[in-house]
Amino acid sequence: MELTAIQNMIYEVRGVRVMLDFDLAEMYQVETRVLNQAVKRNIGRFPEDFMFQLNTKEWDAMSSQFVMTSRIKRPKTSLPFAFTEHGVIMLSSVLRSPVAVQVSIEVSRAFVAMRNYIMSTKVVSAELAEIHAKLELLEKNDEENMAAVNDLSEDVRKEIDDIYHAIAELSIRPVSVEEARKKIGFKTK
Repeated sequence: MELTAIQNMIYEVRGVRVMLDFDLAEMYQVETRVLNQAVKRNIGRFPEDFMFQLNTKEWDAMSSQFVMTSRIKRPKTSLPFAFTEHGVIMLSSVLRSPVAVQVSIEVSRAFVAMRNYIMSTKVVSAELAEIHAKLELLEKNDEENMAAVNDLSEDVRKEIDDIYHAIAELSIRPVSVEEARKKIGFKTK
């Protein structure tokens, strides 16, 4: 069976990734009833962290996630069992067939691949959060730098205006009455 197909049969219930009994029965090529009977005969091998039965609320929420097809053959009153990764591995020892061993290997690979994917996305998410924080810091620094440049520019503009004003005053200085009156007569050196 293809890895992606197996991964599509893995659900999260009660904060744990699980596979449901009817999907596993199909993979192990047995009826769901036969799989559950083998589990009940060996119930000591399946503690609650390996297998648990869904409650009505969980089953209703899950069954709305996928289209109910004829492949799910179970009485409406019977709720499915959910098997964790360890429970699926334990199933192969209970069922003891070449198919069970092969399916156990494939399912283990699917769980590991999902775990690796989740871990890599957590690392990427952490890196993105760090980059986001650095960008915010840079934006804040840019805003502070721009404010300082604007303050400096304003001061420089004021000083330049003062210089222009001083130059203008020098070029338009008042002429004294004596300078304004032209001397007439013969000029000597």
